[in-house]
Formats: sequence, C-alpha cells, structure tokens
Amino acid sequence: MSDPTFDRLGIWNWERENVSDEIEDAKYAESKGFDSVWQGESRLVRDAMTIMGAYTQVTDSVKFGPGVTNCYTRNVALMAQTFSTLDELSGGRAMLGIGAWWDPLASKVGIDRQNPLRYMWEYCTVLKKLLDLETVTYDGQYIQVEDIELDLVRANAEPRTVPIYIGATGLTMNKMAGELVGNGTIDGVYMNYLIPPSHNERAMEKLTEGVEKQGGTIDDVDRPQLIAVSMDEDADVAIDNARGLVTQYIGQQPHITKASGIDPEVGEQVGEELGGWPASAEDIERASRLVPDEVVTNIVAAGTPEDCVQKVADYCTAGCTEPSLYSLGPNVRDVIDVFAEFKTA
Repeated sequence: MSDPTFDRLGIWNWERENVSDEIEDAKYAESKGFDSVWQGESRLVRDAMTIMGAYTQVTDSVKFGPGVTNCYTRNVALMAQTFSTLDELSGGRAMLGIGAWWDPLASKVGIDRQNPLRYMWEYCTVLKKLLDLETVTYDGQYIQVEDIELDLVRANAEPRTVPIYIGATGLTMNKMAGELVGNGTIDGVYMNYLIPPSHNERAMEKLTEGVEKQGGTIDDVDRPQLIAVSMDEDADVAIDNARGLVTQYIGQQPHITKASGIDPEVGEQVGEELGGWPASAEDIERASRLVPDEVVTNIVAAGTPEDCVQKVADYCTAGCTEPSLYSLGPNVRDVIDVFAEFKTA
C-alpha cells in the first residue's frame, strides 16, 4: 500500500495551557505549509474571536475560523459585523464555522434549542445576505430583522467573501447543510470528531441528497473535518491518553454516542458513572474503565505516528476534504511535523 497523501491540512487549536502557545502553534503550522487553523469555542473557555484577531497579525497566508462557534449567543448582525472585521484584518483569510451548540451547556445559559435545524437555516440565510452587503429584512420563525445592513461608510464596501461552514453531526443537519450549499448560502460542512469514518459515509449520502435537491453536486460541498489525534511511539500510551476525552463525550453528548455507533447501554452506563456535567477527574477516571481500546481507536486517530496518519487517511477516503488535526497531548508540533511529510505541494 502506498503512503497516504493530503492535499490540504489544518490544525484545531483548543485550550492550551498558555494562550500564547496557540498563537505560536498557528504560526508554526503556517510555516509547515498547513492551510488552516480552526479555533475551538465549545465550552466557556477562551473566546475564539479574540484569538483569531491575534492570528490576523502574526500570520500571512493561513486561513482561520472558529471550529465551531454557535448560532445562539451572537446576534446574527453582530456575527456579520465580527467576520466583516476579521475579513478586513486578515486580507480575506477568515472563515466561519457555525454550529447548533449542545446541551446541557446551552440550557444552563438560558438557550432553548427547540428547533436547531430551522434556527440554523434562518441564521445562515440572513448572515450570508449581510456579508454580501445586502439590506436585509427577514421575518422568520426565530430570526427577525428589519432593514439592516453592514454600515461600511468608511471601510472597504466590497462584499465579504467569508466561507461559511455548518458544524454538522446529525444526518438531518447534513442534509440541510447540503441544501444550503446548493442554494449558495454556505460553502460546506465542518464535519465533527469522535465519530468513525463510517459515519462520514452516511453523512456524504445526506449531503449529496441535500445539494442535489438544489441542483448541485457533492463536489460543491467542502468538507473539512475535526479529527482527534493521540500520537505516541507507544500505541498503548496514545490510546490511554485519548480514553478520558472519549469517555466524556460518549457519556455526556448523546448525539456523539449515536453517531459513533456505540451501544446506547454502554453510553448510559458511562453517563451514570460520570454523574452529570461537568464531571470531576475522579468521575472520568472511574467511567473510563468502561471504555475499551476498540471504542477509542474507532473514533480517534490514536496510536503510533503511522497509525495516526493511516486513520486520518481513512477519514479522507470516507469524505473529508481537509483534516483539521486536534492533538490530544502537548505534542502539537510533533503532530504537525509528522503530517507535513505527507502533504502534497
């Protein structure tokens, strides 16, 4: 078997001990020929917009975007304003990854995710029009705006070509995202992590169904994907290092458990051991004993460098167009170095 190659590569930055390390990792990835840096913004940790503003000043060519921010806590007009600004600061390198967030965190801050599909459709529709510098009036079920536009009196008043990606895990969200690509509203999906490559194949079917409904083809849908990487020369160490994260997700986020193909009873048992969200380190350690190696390696690129490269290649074969590598350990630059060897010019 020939070695895998990657036309495009990105990294996913998230919760390093020092925020300056994330900025330096972005610069390092760019120096190694990587194409993108995606900034995590899921829990209430660091604000992705602030860090991406820093990226605009210390990088020259790499693209960047949140992977992903949510469509609830930033008003759609503010989101357009933010990415218009980042587009200016970066010389057109900003991207926007946007998702429907997750519970229980959303409910804990007063967000009712009653119909995330409809909310996302309306949000992206208005957002795209604003970035195109249209004057927008929209009376939706969830989004209502009246006669608004980006007020670019002194700034460059050209449409903002900010690619928009929906962070999609569920198959119905993938189908809807395909429709939004097909009608020209968004550019693609930011495929989720902690799911097996086989889930990509099912997502591809729904993306194809959605985009073809609007007269497009699957080639119109860009598909970067967040992929967790736990790399060590000792495969057992790498798998153990990933087990805690896997445990938290399958015990606390049912959509991930469902998408990963894990037995629902196992997910429930793990959830009971975790004892709710957020879980303590002791809870995670106890619950992780219920998660076998094969569950970890099914949804994480975990093992030796060779194992990790092959697993990421499997995701690409199943539909990913640009791996977005999330190193679960402190060896971010080692991961960058390993994958840079397999990147095409």
